[in-house]
Amino acid sequence: MYEKKVKEETLHEPFMSCCLDLARLGLGGTVPNPMVGSVIVHEGAIIGEGYHRHYGGPHAEVNAVNSVKDASLLPLATLYVNLEPCSHTGKTPPCADMIVKSGIRRVVIGTPDPNPLVAGNGIRKLEHAGIQVIRNILTEKCQYLNRRFFTYFTNKRPFVILKWAQTMDGFIDIVRKNGDPPGPNWISNDISRMIVHEWRSEEQAILVGTNTALLDNPKLNVREWPGKSPVRLVIDRTLRLPNSLHLFDNSYKTVVFNEVIDRQENETRYKQLDFSQDIIPQMMGWLYSQGVQSLLVEGGRQLLDAFIKSGCWDESRVFTGMKNFGSGIAAPAITDIEPQKYPVREDVLRIYVNRREEGY
Repeated sequence: MYEKKVKEETLHEPFMSCCLDLARLGLGGTVPNPMVGSVIVHEGAIIGEGYHRHYGGPHAEVNAVNSVKDASLLPLATLYVNLEPCSHTGKTPPCADMIVKSGIRRVVIGTPDPNPLVAGNGIRKLEHAGIQVIRNILTEKCQYLNRRFFTYFTNKRPFVILKWAQTMDGFIDIVRKNGDPPGPNWISNDISRMIVHEWRSEEQAILVGTNTALLDNPKLNVREWPGKSPVRLVIDRTLRLPNSLHLFDNSYKTVVFNEVIDRQENETRYKQLDFSQDIIPQMMGWLYSQGVQSLLVEGGRQLLDAFIKSGCWDESRVFTGMKNFGSGIAAPAITDIEPQKYPVREDVLRIYVNRREEGY
């Protein structure tokens, strides 16, 4: 029995891998929906495929069924999908109902959906209609692909990515002097900086602290990669940041976490927090309430250390450039996790995964 089960799962895995490859094509465009891909297989051959292209558009299963040229084959085919088909009406009708009407008699699912609006209801709808449901194929890979989505519903907070660049001798910045012009002291190369803009296009929000906003005057938008710019977040406890900064140019939505006011002004939202308490849980709770599933933190040493110390982070992406500062502001340190390493021309990118906080 065990050998038979292992053999069956092995037969399903290549088609589930195809679903994952398709699903990745929707990265950055499907939020708040997950990334989903689907293939339809008849006698070992794929006869239909589709993925969720953008929020509000048809889901993967619909696109896959519609791509099948000979609909008479559907009752004899198997539908593969990396996430449980939805069972509720949102921007589109329930996919589970569509599958039932299509005549498909077998569905293979990578992982159940953690959204309480689905959470097994899609599977129950299919099984109630007499459809054979095979589940948990490449489950870990399916959950990892949608780690932002799973973390949001499981941990009730956004998926948090910390990002910084450091010199070969371990500094993230020089010590700025009064009168120094604002702007970043670039450490990484132009390819690494382009990758950061790609990352920005993939996440819903980006956060910096007061000092970074003052010293670097960042735009925090997407300029070197196609895609949508994230919501800009800045911590400004006493509202000392000048309105002349790029963050307040009203070109994109900006949220200012502070202890003074709570109101909306044009594209800037002032969100009041209690700074006598830890503000990280407060920010996470508010972002969760706003439906924000992912956060990229590009702050300075103080802000990055606060997230690392709290344990409230999921990935850290660290570029090491070829420069040496000799002295300056020391980079944060993650010493108990072995990173994955990737060359980016002469830079080195290290990615740390915080397994203690993972919600997928």
